[in-house]
Amino acid sequence: MSVFDRRRLLVALLRLGGGVTVTAFLAMLLPVEWMAAAHRWLGLGEFPQSAVVDYLARSVAALYGFHGILLFIVAHDPDRFAAIVRYIAFMNIALGVLLMAIDAHAGLPWWWTWGEGPPIIAFGIVVILLSGRTTTRR
Repeated sequence: MSVFDRRRLLVALLRLGGGVTVTAFLAMLLPVEWMAAAHRWLGLGEFPQSAVVDYLARSVAALYGFHGILLFIVAHDPDRFAAIVRYIAFMNIALGVLLMAIDAHAGLPWWWTWGEGPPIIAFGIVVILLSGRTTTRR
């Protein structure tokens, strides 16, 4: 695979990641009743309705959304933002591992833990593999 093809794949992957995570802005705007209904539908029991839970759900959604925007920005020119691309890759690996530990500690179902952490880890690994061969180290 040529460097050009790897760069195109890196750009596509960053845009895909950005597109997925930027949708979290929508969750930030959900009424609490909808969050509670989704919580029950997922089999997680009753949604604890308190100020801190509402704050955490919305602030985490906002952070994911802003992360998505960052991915779009670096996808525009991964060579120029090579250091940030590598940072994003390594932090996604760390985040995936941390989320698996947090999910296990919180007692979330296996499908939640394995549907959240490993894809984030895989994203980081693939970004590292693609960026190591397509971007100029600065």
